[in-house]
Amino acid sequence: MKYNIRGENIEVTGAIRDYVQKKISKLERYFDTPPTSDVHVNLSVYNDEQKIEVTIPMTNLLLRAEVQHIDLYAAIDLVVDKLERQIRKYKTKVNRKFRQNGAPKHVFAELEKESSNSQIALDDDELEIVRTKRFNLKPMDSEEAVLQMDMLGHAFYVFTNAISGDTNVVYRRKDGKYGLIEPNS
Repeated sequence: MKYNIRGENIEVTGAIRDYVQKKISKLERYFDTPPTSDVHVNLSVYNDEQKIEVTIPMTNLLLRAEVQHIDLYAAIDLVVDKLERQIRKYKTKVNRKFRQNGAPKHVFAELEKESSNSQIALDDDELEIVRTKRFNLKPMDSEEAVLQMDMLGHAFYVFTNAISGDTNVVYRRKDGKYGLIEPNS
């Protein structure tokens, strides 16, 4: 894996860079072939809070986790734990589908070894969709969509962009600001 490590309000020293690479490289053991994509790591400091965001784009999966903590090294450890849980959950789901389709029982050998030694309990429940909503998408601009979202008290709002005609999503970010998700054209 190639690492793209950036710092915001923090200098990324050699020690920090080495620690991040050492911890994240441990995730490679879960893959038959390690991901060839870049690992994007953003480190930032705000009001004595250390924040780390890690994004690992892969062919069929996007791994992303973020953690805020007073200690940067503890935040790095916690974000790697989050990513590890995501990988375990994904691999368990894939293994289950392979077994149902008659494939070899243990496609991911390292996951099986780890799960027998690990104390992390996996949630074996299937994802369950408990409610489905259907509605007409009204063409509007992103500002109007934010107003609609606030008026409804939702954390996100799906709408048709009046300019592009694409389906977009506005959402409320943790910092209280808003984000816009647009498809690539």
